[in-house]
Amino acid sequence: MLITWVVYQTLAASPVSTGFDISDKLIHTVGYFVLMGWFVQIYHGKRQKFYWALFFIGMGIGLEFLQDLTGVRFFEVSDMLANGLGVLLAWALSVTRFSDSLRILEKYISRYRG
Repeated sequence: MLITWVVYQTLAASPVSTGFDISDKLIHTVGYFVLMGWFVQIYHGKRQKFYWALFFIGMGIGLEFLQDLTGVRFFEVSDMLANGLGVLLAWALSVTRFSDSLRILEKYISRYRG
């Protein structure tokens, strides 16, 4: 569902509003941080985390190119960098002693959302 949400938000002519008045780049970073953060909680192996990181970075790059083809949304290298930063931050956090903070973040988000 998270991957579908990110793809939809990236390619939709009128994406759903987040309800937060924050920078577009911060939204990209947080979105990909949550996406990667979710998957590193499921897949604990170093190789698996590496492959998911590559997948999400590639997805972020690919979706930016697809955005440009829609004629409604715009291609931005800075969005690619923000997406990649979110992936790398979650990956880096997952290999520290603070990796449990990803689970805490998930619990907070689930309480906030409903």
